[in-house]
Amino acid sequence: MADRMQTLSTGQKEKIHDAAMDLLKNTGVAFNDEEGLEIFKSNGFKVDGSTVFFDETQIHKALETAPKRFTVHARNPEKSVEIGEDDFVFLPGYGAPFIMDARGNQRQATMADYDNFCKLIQTSPYIDMNGWMMVEPSDMPHNTVHLDLNLSNMLLCDKPFMGSPVSKQGALDGIEMAGILFGGKDTLEEKTVSVSLINSLSPLQFADEMIGSLIQLAKHNQACVIASLIMAGGSGPVTLDGVLALQNAEILAGITLSQLVRPGAPVVYGSTSSAMDMKTGALSIGAPELSKNIHLVAQMAQFYNLPCRSGGGLTDALAADAQAGVESALALSTAARSGVNFILHACGILGSYIAMSFEKFLVDEETCGLIRTMLKPLSLTDETIDLPIIKEVGIGGQYLTHPKTFQLCRTEFYMTDLMSRKNPDAWIKDGKKSIDQIAEEKVAQRLAAYEKPEIDPEIEKQLTQYVEKRKNT
Repeated sequence: MADRMQTLSTGQKEKIHDAAMDLLKNTGVAFNDEEGLEIFKSNGFKVDGSTVFFDETQIHKALETAPKRFTVHARNPEKSVEIGEDDFVFLPGYGAPFIMDARGNQRQATMADYDNFCKLIQTSPYIDMNGWMMVEPSDMPHNTVHLDLNLSNMLLCDKPFMGSPVSKQGALDGIEMAGILFGGKDTLEEKTVSVSLINSLSPLQFADEMIGSLIQLAKHNQACVIASLIMAGGSGPVTLDGVLALQNAEILAGITLSQLVRPGAPVVYGSTSSAMDMKTGALSIGAPELSKNIHLVAQMAQFYNLPCRSGGGLTDALAADAQAGVESALALSTAARSGVNFILHACGILGSYIAMSFEKFLVDEETCGLIRTMLKPLSLTDETIDLPIIKEVGIGGQYLTHPKTFQLCRTEFYMTDLMSRKNPDAWIKDGKKSIDQIAEEKVAQRLAAYEKPEIDPEIEKQLTQYVEKRKNT
């Protein structure tokens, strides 16, 4: 039986596309940045004040140059990743101002917390890329904290990383630092080493910080996720049908600008739009509407032959409890099964983006491992079916002591690190620990075992000096 989640017909995808084209042509999108407006004007787009209008030919021209897949290079080449088509990556949570501990106590996040998340990402077998602003450190100056985040990403982890989209200057700082790390800014022209998140300001706007960052990143061949996060019933229509059309218009507008700046600049089509809770007026990211949107957004990205971004281990819960497990697993598995390529917020998020949890990071990480195992296809060869062994054991025999079982018993099945498979007696003897309690112990063990990846001391010195110099200007 086919997957019961809705598969959009070609006609339905064209209807969403046509609705977006109508909005882009007749309503337009506001770009609150003079440089961005000048780029549109110089390329023959109709501009009225800060509003840009698009015709379908202009959109299609941009889509023709946007790549369907690209490589993000890591400073450790063995950890470089591919994004697009059948390849996907898991990334940590993003943008939380608070830390929530295992007992439900909330506190402001610090730079030490950010560093610890970098260390967990470095030691993770399932998280493919370092993130950006996993938490917002409250103990660092707001105007320069992006420098410290970049430095931690580059020194504490040798996986690919997300870049700084906080402002035009923030993007330029990230590019300068990446140039130091990868042997000069000129190398970035041919080597994408970061992915940055560019969010629209729904409905139908882009803020100056986002546009300034997008322009600089695209100029230097650094990838941008062009994303729309609409709160259905608040910043967008109450129906998901309308949300699909509105977010499509916003995303296509941003992608078009990136391709005007640099044809072929890598982009990702993204959305984590969801429902507004009509009782509280708050965004709900644990709602089933979020997972429905994830599934449909992936299909629209495939319609345009673009890589797709969505969430994630997302939840409204304020503790790493059963609610968090249900909601996060639903969104995370939907993203992976639907063909999302850039799965942001895969680990750690609590309370509709308000907090990150070290314990939930490990629980979500384990879920990523489960999902990767679930998606791995069977070989279905004569060797793996192994009829001779089945015949050898025959009717009523047993496989437990067979040499083939001994050979594969440690590699054939997923081996859980957190989830209990103990019998009741063993569980009681071990203290009746819940998964969040086990995760709390594992966090301490992981951080204690962390080893900083090797880096050329001269490069580390240059990066540190750059940060210090910029902070003093």
